[in-house]
This record gives sequence, C-alpha cells and structure tokens, in this order.
Amino acid sequence: MARFGELEEQVMLRLWAVNAPLSVREVREALRPDRELAYTTVMTVLDKLHRKGELRRRLDGRAYRYEPVLSREAHTAALMRDDWLSGGGRAGALVHFVEGMSAEQVDALRDALRVALPEDGGQGGPGGDPGGADGGADPSPG
Repeated sequence: MARFGELEEQVMLRLWAVNAPLSVREVREALRPDRELAYTTVMTVLDKLHRKGELRRRLDGRAYRYEPVLSREAHTAALMRDDWLSGGGRAGALVHFVEGMSAEQVDALRDALRVALPEDGGQGGPGGDPGGADGGADPSPG
C-alpha cells in the first residue's frame, strides 16, 4: 500500500472526517480555507485515489460521489503491516517504535493487545473475556 502525497492526504483526511460520500465540489469546499484549489485539481486527485483503490465512487446525477474504501484506522493498520513485512530487523524496529511512544500510547497498545490476543489461549477470541469466568485465575489443578 502506497503512502499518500500531501494533497492526497488532505483529501483523505476530509473524507474520513465527514464519513459520508462527497462530490468533487464538496471536497473542494472542505479543503477551504486552508487551500484554494481549482475544481479540476480536486477532481484529478479524487480520480487518482479511485484508480489506486483508495476510494470508491458512485454516480449521483451527473457527478461522482467519493468515499474511502478503508477507515482511517484500517488504512493506518495496513501501512503498519506493510512496513513490518518489508523491514529487515523486525524485532529491532518494533523495539524502537515502542521506545518512541508516550505513556498514553503504550497504555493504548497494551489495551489493544489484550483485546486482540486474549490470554486464554485464543479460546475466547477477540472481544471475549480474556480472563475467563474465574477472573483470570490459574486454570491448572492444585
């Protein structure tokens, strides 16, 4: 998955924020007052993002309405997966990544790992009770 150019990123941020299909005119309006862009420039960016598979579009009258294929969170996760798979020293890269996190980010990562990887050996699945019915006590006899 390719990273966005600067203008592509601004367009995607507006589309993710609205969370609804937008026309070229509406995207152009959403970019103001930060950017004064020609209608054709916005149309070209949206078309490029569509051809890259980042946006889906549907005809509404005579104009297309565009919306992201992935949520912002899913897109970020895909970028992280791609970076992880392309990295040579994966464990080292992960250590550096975590070392650069704030305490709040580390807490969020711990919470995400608890949800994604329950400690009951995968029995509960995502969203299940990670500690089991007994509140996480050791299940071994004795």
